[in-house]
Amino acid sequence: MFKDLFRTKPKYVTVRPQAVSIKQDTSAGLWQKCPQCMNLIYKKGLEKNYYVCEKCGFHFRIGVWERLRQIADEGSFEELHTHLVSENPLDFPGYSDKLAQAQEKTGLDEALIIGKAAIQGTSCMLAIADFDFMAGSMGSVVGERVTRAFESAIELELPVVIFSAGGGGARMQEGILSLMQMAKTSQAAERHNRAGLLYLSVLTNPTLGGVYASFACLGDILIAEPGALIGFAGPRIVEETTRQKLPNGFQSAEFAMEHGMIDKIVHRKDMRQVLGRILCLHGKGLVPSA
Repeated sequence: MFKDLFRTKPKYVTVRPQAVSIKQDTSAGLWQKCPQCMNLIYKKGLEKNYYVCEKCGFHFRIGVWERLRQIADEGSFEELHTHLVSENPLDFPGYSDKLAQAQEKTGLDEALIIGKAAIQGTSCMLAIADFDFMAGSMGSVVGERVTRAFESAIELELPVVIFSAGGGGARMQEGILSLMQMAKTSQAAERHNRAGLLYLSVLTNPTLGGVYASFACLGDILIAEPGALIGFAGPRIVEETTRQKLPNGFQSAEFAMEHGMIDKIVHRKDMRQVLGRILCLHGKGLVPSA
């Protein structure tokens, strides 16, 4: 009954764009305005600073390929399961058009890529989500790729590192077929855990809804970027539902850290080194030098 959830792409070569996508950038000039402190930033300087505002530390959203460039050892990434492509199993009006628009906008075929990679010399299974593809929401293909990432990691005896960016949660256009991915990915994470393997979950801005309520919150170690919005329902929905005034910074990474929901907040410029050290400490190699 699940054969129509996604299809296999025809076998032809796909050339993926390697251009860096600067999120929240609406201008075509040389300068970028920080949405937090309103500081004007020279784009070349922003790129050199890992797309983080030097004045206030605001972390701009970045795309899959820039994240991969910052995290994985050069030339180590081997993308897997690229043949899975979303269909429209419920014939939801306009869904096929939205998918096509997201694919054209991002150069990706779906909101998440997976593959085998190395981080500071330690091999792992790496998955990265892109918020610009339908808000990083989880449909059947995203759920299947996450599941296969864990299954491949079990087979290869590798740790898993996932960068979540799911402000859209489970994809409403796929209904219950999308919601079932929460259970499927959670079960895959548990099988990986029972195999005695490490899972590092990195929560980027924002990680909400069904993405957070399934695989994203199940890491052995939960790491967040500074200022990332983390939770199930967003602050506005929580406030409207409870009819209570929420505390300042509610559901921010800092709030989550203070209340024991995550293990560590890591600045983007330090992320590769921190992940590399954790992976090495839980593996068979030596701790990499600073």
